[in-house]
Amino acid sequence: MTTMRRREALAAYGFLSPWIIGFLVFMAGPMVASLVLSLTDYDVLTSTEFVGADNYRELFADDRVRRSLANTLIYTVLHVPLTMAVALGLAMLLARAGRRSAGFFRTIFYLPTVTPKVAVGVLFLLLFNGQVGLINETLARVGIDGPDWTVDGPWIKPGLVLMSAWSLGSTIIIYLAALQNVPRDLHEAAEMDGASPWARFRAVTVPMISGALFFTLIINTISSLQTFDEVYTAFYGSANQQTYGNDAALFYVVYLFQQAFQFLHMGYASALAWLLFLIIVAITLVQVRLSRRFVYYESE
Repeated sequence: MTTMRRREALAAYGFLSPWIIGFLVFMAGPMVASLVLSLTDYDVLTSTEFVGADNYRELFADDRVRRSLANTLIYTVLHVPLTMAVALGLAMLLARAGRRSAGFFRTIFYLPTVTPKVAVGVLFLLLFNGQVGLINETLARVGIDGPDWTVDGPWIKPGLVLMSAWSLGSTIIIYLAALQNVPRDLHEAAEMDGASPWARFRAVTVPMISGALFFTLIINTISSLQTFDEVYTAFYGSANQQTYGNDAALFYVVYLFQQAFQFLHMGYASALAWLLFLIIVAITLVQVRLSRRFVYYESE
């Protein structure tokens, strides 16, 4: 029996070895290296100098760190609830559609998810251009004078949030799968008790899909805090920086990228990366702690 268990364990480790090696080489190794670099003054071109916690002290005194972090948090607070609400609404419509039409619309909703994020950044400039953009032209047809989305600071983040609705496909599919697993007899029992559609949604649907809601809350929050491609393409690319550059679009990862690859402050950029990592861990732990009150599991 012992020999059989050893063979099974060796076989299991053999199957797991590609993932373990990949994790150590491409994730754990770079994380350790960045932690070491965060304690140094390293610019690739000259020798590395150990500076201890100087990089961390500097980032806490850096106004642009606070500004970029504030922009990122504001975007996250706007983006995550909107994404979840719109995706849930569309998923509920899909759940009521027929099999053939549901398959077609699932494909339509998911296709934008595979669009390169660089292309989404370019599309943002085309759609939200204050003078010739399609969004403002459409608003003008109904008598609304649209803002200058790409230049006017207060409107940059709302514009990016609206643009993020382009890639709701993954969240929609997750919600659709959760909705299809809600027992129909629970809705029928609630309806027989005289519950309104809103009451059935609040008391039956939401608790039964709360696990999916919690999962997408965490995933979308982490993704929003690391937003980079669309923002950098739209506002900080070589062709757009002079025209569209604006501190209202200075997101945290954009600033991290600038420090690392434009100014070659690799040590400082590593410290920025670790600060973001700790922020994400803290927010995720808070969400997990609060989930105990709101997430329902059938096994419980």
